[in-house]
Amino acid sequence: MKDIITVGEAMVVLNPTATGPMKFVNGFEKKIGGAELNFAIGCARLGLKAGYISRLGNDEFGSYIHNFTRGEGIDVSQVEFVDGYPTSLNFKEIMEDGNVRTFYYRDKSPTLTMTADDLDEAYFQQTKILHITGIYPAIGERNIEVIYKAIELAKRNGLKISFDPNIRLRMWSKEEARKVLSEILPHVDILLVGDEEMEIIIGEKNPATIIEKVKDLGISFIAIKQGEKGSVGYFNGEIVTSAPVKASKVVDTVGAGDGFNAGIIYGILHEWSLEKTLHFANTIGSMVVSVKGDNEGLPYLVDVQARLGEVERIER
Repeated sequence: MKDIITVGEAMVVLNPTATGPMKFVNGFEKKIGGAELNFAIGCARLGLKAGYISRLGNDEFGSYIHNFTRGEGIDVSQVEFVDGYPTSLNFKEIMEDGNVRTFYYRDKSPTLTMTADDLDEAYFQQTKILHITGIYPAIGERNIEVIYKAIELAKRNGLKISFDPNIRLRMWSKEEARKVLSEILPHVDILLVGDEEMEIIIGEKNPATIIEKVKDLGISFIAIKQGEKGSVGYFNGEIVTSAPVKASKVVDTVGAGDGFNAGIIYGILHEWSLEKTLHFANTIGSMVVSVKGDNEGLPYLVDVQARLGEVERIER
């Protein structure tokens, strides 16, 4: 029995070896990226059992991602290689203050070869939570069909559905995102969202207003990410504002939201209080931004416990 499964697109990420505008950067390091995969890695490092559903190009980059994912302890039995569709690429531009811009090369994504019929219902019968994002359906029309089939299989087999809109305006317009993502919301049990994303989807940015609107859709757990301002959560009629956890330094903000999501899911699965869950997730987010890379900063459970002062870490 797995704790979570997720459907998404993995990419090779080319991280710059220097900060500043990309046109002046001469070197890049090959890494792994993709929001859903980052989330799965974050969960696995916390000790959760994770599974990943995807397609990769039948090329060296695809093999690199496959081996890396398997090495993280993530089940890749539902990942297949396809010919004629190169593994997607993502070049990053990192400025001195840690802010990041991304440049995608994913027009012929291998995930476009996957159909709704390719999803294995037996795989859904062996897990507790399905995690989806708004990135996968933004890749193409067929991916929207796959997401709805995944939702159908999850509902039929008693899974909770976790959803992060993860809006990428380089991939689709606000209008397109609003149409597709607002139709997914009524199927969601756990909403993990940024306040600015909800302004696009429902026209509201205030956390209290967001909670009032979306809980009426049947969403039982809501976590609103506010970056350096912390987070706000709702569960069982309780609203909690969780203060931010100061990062030791900020060098790369990518992956912080995925780490936060993993922390929330960990708290939910362990039936923690809302307050404890939010603080745990905030702590992970603050740890991720201090490390360069999409998932290099995602911590192991013992690292988070040490940061929280719950265990003593002996350095030498």
